[in-house]
Amino acid sequence: MGIVITQWDAVSPFGTGRDAFTEGLWSGASPTAALDPEQWPAPPDPHACLVPDFSPRQALGKGTRVMDRVTALAAVAVGRLLEGTDEPAPDAPEQTGLVLGTTTGSVQSMTDFTRESLQGARPFYVDPARMPNTVMNCAAGQCAIRYRLRGPNATVAGGRAAGLLALSYQRRLMGCGRARKVVCGAAEEFSVTRSWLEHHARPVGAGPVLLGEGCAVLLSEDAPSGPALAELLAVRSQVYHGEDPADALRQVTLRTLVSAGVGADEVWAVSPSCPPGPAGETERAVLADLFGPGALQRLPQLPFGDTGAASAAFQLVSVLSALDRVPEAAGRPAVVSSVDRDGTVACAVLRLGERHSAARPPRG
Repeated sequence: MGIVITQWDAVSPFGTGRDAFTEGLWSGASPTAALDPEQWPAPPDPHACLVPDFSPRQALGKGTRVMDRVTALAAVAVGRLLEGTDEPAPDAPEQTGLVLGTTTGSVQSMTDFTRESLQGARPFYVDPARMPNTVMNCAAGQCAIRYRLRGPNATVAGGRAAGLLALSYQRRLMGCGRARKVVCGAAEEFSVTRSWLEHHARPVGAGPVLLGEGCAVLLSEDAPSGPALAELLAVRSQVYHGEDPADALRQVTLRTLVSAGVGADEVWAVSPSCPPGPAGETERAVLADLFGPGALQRLPQLPFGDTGAASAAFQLVSVLSALDRVPEAAGRPAVVSSVDRDGTVACAVLRLGERHSAARPPRG
């Protein structure tokens, strides 16, 4: 057995924790809510899918005075994941890495810091403590510091495909012996700035897109001490030119299946990324042609709207959540597909474990 996934956790619009995610996803609940105009002034759309009642201070306590939202979301998810593992070996922090997917980090922090430098009496009259929030690897760095993870630390920028690109990066880290365990995932925050950027990035005439936020993380190991939730068989990505990702998606999916040693007729379920607009329709058409429409119907569709960089990571944990709900999923291959509007397609093939994830170690 190669690299396996042994734990996962999530902070999502369904709430904090994997139980909240699994229950919300499989119950068909809708996490859409009206925005509080005092907290979120003048967004282009008055609705979004937010993590309920979330604030860095309430979630993490001390040390969060200048922490931005995306860093706090990642820190909570990573903390919960590590709490759910077996007691660490003395050298575990040295051998545990962290790979986090993003798009640009926190665009709200970037614009706020820039605005402060323009409005101050002098450009350097800014709060220096907020400067780290403006770089895209802030969240990964803060998580490593908070939880004393001294293995490789990396941030992978890749839009909606970031979760799969991060998974590919962590596979290379472990393959060359740089880490024995890797926490891998992706995070995205909701903000008024992000909502306006997404509003103006849409094609003329396109309808509004509901935005979401959250963080999903996995723990991968090369020598697990217990049963695995899934084995990562293969993950690949490819760029495409123009507006039609169909050929590139078909090619990368077929190549990933060959690398995994899995036939299309063996795949139990497929999780598409469902990007807004024609790209989403094209993705579903390609995947239905390759695997049949039934494979696309075995997992609930994520109802979060557009969760940006966290999209593929949420797809991954939605596949893993099937072990809690669908007995026939055990031991079967599943495919995760991602299409990003900036020209990236990606695909991962997992083989689900032989047991239900309810056997998770007790939280302490």
